[in-house]
Amino acid sequence: MVEERITTVEGAAAAPSTHTTIIHDSEPARRGSGATMMIVLLLVVALVAGLFIYNRSTSSESAKDNAVAEAASSVSDAAAKVGNAAEDAANKVTDK
Repeated sequence: MVEERITTVEGAAAAPSTHTTIIHDSEPARRGSGATMMIVLLLVVALVAGLFIYNRSTSSESAKDNAVAEAASSVSDAAAKVGNAAEDAANKVTDK
């Protein structure tokens, strides 16, 4: 709310002078066009999308690591079988 006071001073020698004082009770309310809300919403969507992509890449890396570990285990098993077969063959040759 705005209050306006006008004070008039009359003197004998001079012409009357007027002084106006305007008093504001509080700051006027700010109104925006909604751009701030749109920016915040856009940032939230970008954050969620980034987390989704990061999560998928982390899962992909984990799947790759598991596949390498499984392949290494298969190679280890195959090497053990080859070693056993070589040992059996050597035993057959020396047992004649």
